[in-house]
Amino acid sequence: MPESKRRKNKATYTPPPTPAQPKESPRWWVPTAVVLMVVGMLWVVITYIIQAAGPIPGIGNLNLAIGFVVLLVGFLMTLRWR
Repeated sequence: MPESKRRKNKATYTPPPTPAQPKESPRWWVPTAVVLMVVGMLWVVITYIIQAAGPIPGIGNLNLAIGFVVLLVGFLMTLRWR
């Protein structure tokens, strides 16, 4: 009588490693982002109220660029918050 073929042993299933937890942001991250957004907004508002004569006199509409950059940095910080 013929013998049946033996089954080949398959490697046992090992689940993939669990991904590492994302690092949390430092405690100062959110307050800094909020302060930067508020300061940037106030900078732009003050520039419009004083008609480009401040907060730094003599640079004109560059004050708007400074305000928007500060506002943008605060906003970008919120995107990196975990």
